[in-house]
Amino acid sequence: MAASASASASVRPSLLQVQVQAGSEKAPLPCLPMTKQRVAVRRSFTTRASSNHGGAGVSIPKQWYNLVADLPVKPPPQLHPQTHQPLNPGDLSPLFPDELIRQELTEERFVDIPDEVIDVYKLWRPTPLLRARRLEKLLGTPAKIYYKYEGTSPAGSHKPNTAVPQAWYNAAAGVKNVVTETGAGQWGSALSFASSLFGLNCEVWQVRASYDQKPYRRMMMETWGAKVHASPSEVTESGKKILEDDPASPGSLGIAISEAVEVAATNADTKYCLGSVLNHVLLHQTVIGEECLEQLAAVGDTPDVVIGCTGGGSNFGGLVFPFMREKLAGRMSPAFKAVEPAACPTLTEGVYAYDFGDTAGLTPLMKMHTLGHGFVPDPIHAGGLRYHGMAPLISHVYELGFMEAIAIHQTECFDAALKFARTEGIIPAPEPTHAIAAAIREALECKRTGEKKVILMAMCGHGHFDLAAYERYLRGDMVDLSHSAVKLQEALAAIPKI
Repeated sequence: MAASASASASVRPSLLQVQVQAGSEKAPLPCLPMTKQRVAVRRSFTTRASSNHGGAGVSIPKQWYNLVADLPVKPPPQLHPQTHQPLNPGDLSPLFPDELIRQELTEERFVDIPDEVIDVYKLWRPTPLLRARRLEKLLGTPAKIYYKYEGTSPAGSHKPNTAVPQAWYNAAAGVKNVVTETGAGQWGSALSFASSLFGLNCEVWQVRASYDQKPYRRMMMETWGAKVHASPSEVTESGKKILEDDPASPGSLGIAISEAVEVAATNADTKYCLGSVLNHVLLHQTVIGEECLEQLAAVGDTPDVVIGCTGGGSNFGGLVFPFMREKLAGRMSPAFKAVEPAACPTLTEGVYAYDFGDTAGLTPLMKMHTLGHGFVPDPIHAGGLRYHGMAPLISHVYELGFMEAIAIHQTECFDAALKFARTEGIIPAPEPTHAIAAAIREALECKRTGEKKVILMAMCGHGHFDLAAYERYLRGDMVDLSHSAVKLQEALAAIPKI
């Protein structure tokens, strides 16, 4: 693989400046035409015989769903960081292959899933929808609690739903090397897995706090052939600058993104893959919600509330967006609740503004809820939720009033995780413990009121490699981390004025 080359300039250039410096190695793409929107709303599926409890007889979707097509107000465009004009496809060509750029910008309602991707999906999809009857009994609630469990994938989370198509599209375009960031390691392990299937070299920058807390995630990535760096690193100019300012920096997803983007934008044989935030990532994750619609219909239930944790937003959007389509069409009326860590309250305390998706300011500007691209969250154990921003599409529907958001401290989340593990048997990853805590709150409120709500939550992965966090909680060593009001205001003040 091309070495992790770094820019020679002491001042870090933006993505678009890096593109110019790279010269003719990466010619801009022509404007990519959007295919005509499909008129038919009916979805087509391919059936898999499954022995998964809660998944037998369920179908794997043959198309991803794009919520943008059905929104009454379209989301604001991404902007060029220098001109502040809407991006064109060529602006993204240093980072992504043509088809992923098309999916990022499309307003078409459904996008066909390639047969080669479905073939890999069959290793674990459809995933089970399970009813938490024992948890219901423990809580004494009249509510029904369902969870869509994504921990059956090879990487143990929902992340391969987008890692596999991203790897496939890059391989189909002749790309040899891909780079990315990861927090808890779920995304990095998913892309490492997918890259191994399609013959790609994979290089990962893992947030330092999680790199130290979760060594077995790094070992998973390396087992699948990836090269892993702790971020911030000495490999890139972005990382070096952070370490100069703070040698003990715990890192953040924003910093790790800067490092990976820098390498992709300065190496012609390398592309960047992102595990959350962007439209095409959320698009791929809608296989979760599409399956779940079919599974709930099979048992005759419709959700009253749909709950998911949010960091960048891919897990939440993947489950919620197909249900939001049904609500917009008047076929059901669930409430949607995003749950974020109190130490990184992007939706509940951030501002809705154009900001960079990374710390160094290499990415295009995205209209999103943000704590400021320079904000570094405290090192909570839910490393996958330590991101300063929120997916622009989720931010947009939040602004439209289509969903709610709450923030919960990690000790309440781990208390909920123990209740769940000791009744349902699955040890959840730290990230979905936020959804479990919110679902328990909802179920206990139903106990108080007597309402028989149907609660659906996203259980996006298992916690088998997060047992150190459980050990800290069980020993009584875990504390609730918050954020510095002063640091937050400093980060918000640095948001670009658009």
